[in-house]
Amino acid sequence: MSEVKITAEARNDFGKGAARRVRRNNQVPVVLYGHGSDPVHLNLPGHELLLALRTPNVLLNLDIAGRSELAIPKAIQRDPLRGSLIHVDLLVVKRGETVTVEIPVETEGELAAGGNLLEHVLNALPVEAEATHIPQSLTVSVAGLTAGDAITAKDITLPKGVSLAVDADAVVIQVLAAQAEEPAAEGDASAEA
Repeated sequence: MSEVKITAEARNDFGKGAARRVRRNNQVPVVLYGHGSDPVHLNLPGHELLLALRTPNVLLNLDIAGRSELAIPKAIQRDPLRGSLIHVDLLVVKRGETVTVEIPVETEGELAAGGNLLEHVLNALPVEAEATHIPQSLTVSVAGLTAGDAITAKDITLPKGVSLAVDADAVVIQVLAAQAEEPAAEGDASAEA
C-alpha cells in the first residue's frame, strides 16, 4: 500500500466555468466526502494527482490548510481523448477502518498445451481490507490449467486482514477450449483452383 502526501487548497467557485479555470491552472477539482461530514470541495495539483492515481487504491494523505485527512479514490473522471483528469471524488478513511475496494487480479504461469484461452471473468476482486493496508494486486497461478477449469474467489489466497466482499463461488478466471476451424468444403477447394 502506498501513501502519497498532497497539498490541497479549498475551492469556493463552482460550476463549469470555474472548473475549467481550475484545470487551466494544472489543477483538478476534487470533492472529499464521507463519515457523515459535509462534502469538501478542493483543488489538487493535476500532475501529482495523476501520478498518484497510477497506483490502484492509493491512499492519499491530504494537507488541507494544516489539517491532515486520509482518503482513497472513489470515482475518477478522465478526458476521453487526452486522458487528463477532469474530476475526482475522494472518500475519507480513518486508520484501522475497513473499506470495500476492488483489487486487480494478475495471472502467472502457462496453461496446459492445447491453445486454450484464458478468460478473466472478474478483472478485479471485491475485498474488504483495512484502509491503510490495501494490497495493490492479487496474483493467481494458472499453470497447468486445461479447458473447463475455473478459479473461484475462494481459491485465491488473500493477504492477512483481507476478506472477500463477493460470493466465494464467484468465478474469477476460467479456461475456454480453443475453437477449431472448420475444414473447407470440397466444392470451395475446386473453385479456388
